[in-house]
Amino acid sequence: MSSPSNPPPGHASEDLLFDGPPDAPVRVILAHGAGAAMDTPFMTHFAQGLAANGLRVVRFEFPYMAARRRDGKRRPPDGQAKLLERWHAVIAAQAADPGVVKPVIGGKSLGGRMASLIADDVGAAGLVCLGYPFHPASKPEKLRTAHLESLKTPGLFVQGTRDALGNREEVAGYALSPAIRLHWAEDGDHSLVPRKASGRSAEQNWDEAVAAIAKFIASL
Repeated sequence: MSSPSNPPPGHASEDLLFDGPPDAPVRVILAHGAGAAMDTPFMTHFAQGLAANGLRVVRFEFPYMAARRRDGKRRPPDGQAKLLERWHAVIAAQAADPGVVKPVIGGKSLGGRMASLIADDVGAAGLVCLGYPFHPASKPEKLRTAHLESLKTPGLFVQGTRDALGNREEVAGYALSPAIRLHWAEDGDHSLVPRKASGRSAEQNWDEAVAAIAKFIASL
């Protein structure tokens, strides 16, 4: 039987999901957003897409989301300290697996933002943020960018051009670290989903984003 740290592709272990070859040289750890779990179509598409590029992808859930999975009750996200504690625990558990090098960390919205707060401290090889919440909805003055100005970890931020939490025009005015690269999903919202009138599909934007992430990771 496979150990919890190294189960077969597509296997779930406790509140973790694994995709991609167990012996892949690069491990990508992804956390979910504030309101949706680790196995949404969005998260699954990215995990399986990156796995198809030869990467080992680990998805995990924060305590509040794991509790919702157990009893079905919706809860607000845990406080930042608890979210970061969970991030540290997952990284430590994956690092204990023989042969694992420094991971690439990130995730959707909240998950990616929490990863960005610890990326430098944990010595991550890279950071991938899918729909970074540069500010709360309808509050563009409340920026969440202070730590991004001095980020040292190479980062790729995948953002929809019309994301309500940081669109192309807004982000262009932010003072971001030169370590951060941006990939823009055309007409994409916070989940990179375009409007039908754009002539594009969510899958098209997601596939292009997966390709950009795979290229970014290969460059590390």
